[in-house]
Amino acid sequence: QLQASGGGSVQAGGSLRLSCAASGRSFRSYSMGWFRQTPGRERVFVAHISWNNSTYYVDSVKGRFTISRDNAKNTVYLQMNSLKPEDTAVYYCARRIRGSNFETGYDSWGQGTQVTVSS
Repeated sequence: QLQASGGGSVQAGGSLRLSCAASGRSFRSYSMGWFRQTPGRERVFVAHISWNNSTYYVDSVKGRFTISRDNAKNTVYLQMNSLKPEDTAVYYCARRIRGSNFETGYDSWGQGTQVTVSS
């Protein structure tokens, strides 16, 4: 079970930090990812962090977003800086179950958290 939080409304150039709390004892064994979704479109990959803390980002957020994890707290974070209006979306966290950055590579989707960036 995953619970995302931390969304909100900010102006362009602002920052937000999203959190995703996981239940269960095996959190540290899994890679975790963040996706985002805009109305009428599929969820798209944003970033993932492996069990050993290697990270990968979609090009559009590189240098602005940072994914991290705290295994002691069973939580994964997404620090979002220099936000742009095109970052507006519902953000979801999920557990990576296979080597794919499409939705089918992840499960245990939590409820999303809305991020709105105004110009």
